[in-house]
Amino acid sequence: MDIASIAEDFADLKIRIEFSEGVPNVEARADIKITDPGVIVRTAGGRGVGDLVQRRWSWPGPTGKPVYNFRSDGRDFINGRCLIVADGFYEFTKPADSKKKLKDKWLFTKRDEPIFCIAGIWRSTPDVGEAFTMLTMPPGPDIAPYHDRQIAVLDRSQWADWLDPTVPAASIIRTLPAGTLNVVQVG
Repeated sequence: MDIASIAEDFADLKIRIEFSEGVPNVEARADIKITDPGVIVRTAGGRGVGDLVQRRWSWPGPTGKPVYNFRSDGRDFINGRCLIVADGFYEFTKPADSKKKLKDKWLFTKRDEPIFCIAGIWRSTPDVGEAFTMLTMPPGPDIAPYHDRQIAVLDRSQWADWLDPTVPAASIIRTLPAGTLNVVQVG
């Protein structure tokens, strides 16, 4: 995932990307683990403008455990909205082979889209500075066979709306139609 391609995808949707901290140096990697930096686009300067930065995935919760997922159910998220740029995500299930100790790992990608965005929120904490978390929702048809919750993958047409805090979250965070996500077992 390169920054020029990300900015081009957003420009196609009439969202101007700004780089308040300069263009980040995003290294290629197979996955992002909790506490690693990830690319987010956060609300900046009004509708149709986003600020692309790298931030830590997760902040410490009240018990010290990382908050890497956050339930979206019934919340509006007036402040701190961001789009988490991704090319895939993983879910894990109990192994089909009862002799295996490790869970089965499933890679989800968006059909016909090399990158997509996940609805997220970011905040600043005294412990780690600015960090983001992914929003979750009840599972759609592509995820339900693998997990009882899913991250809020947004349709491209909703990216600008998510960056606009005046648009209600409930009108944006919706289940995608069956067949929107590809799934393959990996690892």
